[in-house]
Amino acid sequence: MTDSPESLDVKLPAGFDILAGDAQLAGEIAEALDDVENQLLAALSSTDELANTAARYLAEAGGKRVRPLLTILASLLGEGTNQKVRKAAAVMEMTHLATLYHDDVMDSAPLRRGAPSAHEVWGNSVAILIGDLILARASALMTDLGPEGSRIQAETFERLVMGQLQETVGPREDQDPYQHYLQAIADKTGSLVAAAAWLGATFSGSAGEVAELLREYGEAVGIAFQLADDVIDLTATKDSSGKTPGTDLREGVPTLPVLLLRRAAENDDAAARAALDLVEADLSTDEALDRAVSAVVAHPVTEESWSVARSWAVKAQEAIAPLPESTVKQALLSFAEAVVDREG
Repeated sequence: MTDSPESLDVKLPAGFDILAGDAQLAGEIAEALDDVENQLLAALSSTDELANTAARYLAEAGGKRVRPLLTILASLLGEGTNQKVRKAAAVMEMTHLATLYHDDVMDSAPLRRGAPSAHEVWGNSVAILIGDLILARASALMTDLGPEGSRIQAETFERLVMGQLQETVGPREDQDPYQHYLQAIADKTGSLVAAAAWLGATFSGSAGEVAELLREYGEAVGIAFQLADDVIDLTATKDSSGKTPGTDLREGVPTLPVLLLRRAAENDDAAARAALDLVEADLSTDEALDRAVSAVVAHPVTEESWSVARSWAVKAQEAIAPLPESTVKQALLSFAEAVVDREG
């Protein structure tokens, strides 16, 4: 991979200071992201007090804004960050936020971004309805960008739903669990990041072939991001990730380290079998969860999972290899690294 550039004194999402040496370009991105943030909060606002507070709840809690940042970066390969690009960036973040409200209900997640999840504050029904409301607002904004944008939004949300469905029901008996999981996260996570990149390129006037390269790049970045999240769920502190380490284990969510652990146990790896026994035990107490997390982290499958995540970052970098050299291309290459090399 490329060397990561040094940080700039510019307000960019934490962990993504990726434009050293070009303060003008970094400033343009920061200004565009500020505008996107204002559009986002305005679109989530409502005259109804409950809808207003609940819809803005997760947005105001923070977040990395990975998808808007990628939309802005992709636009710089074309004519830059016009209002269509910025509106598309806001729509991508709103779509992501809508899925978080739904996901937290399905996973019974107590925390999101270091704060109580929306369903913990208002209950499951309100959280689901607020997710629906945010998606409706996102779809309405996208209609302003024409039928092509609306088509991409609809196709992307279909993939998001199908990815969640496949994760929920699990693999068929004739499916390889590892390949099933990769496809599920490609749909659930990769599709939205791919759309973010494609929209940024398309609405900034890039050629169709460039937009397609960015779509491929974005999907690989999204997969790398989710695979890294799988490991971060085990290795990060609560302060850095906003979640209790091992939350996915406790909720029984299939993740890459557990899939690799199960495969190792099936191949007569005694340490993997012992760790898997802890993972599959009752994890309702913090002590039991800590033991399970420690056992998985100590096993080589954790480092193997990091390697798999990094391999998808490399695939993302390879996807944009045909693009001419530029500061923006270097930023995109570094972006692919940054989604993996982070603490939370």
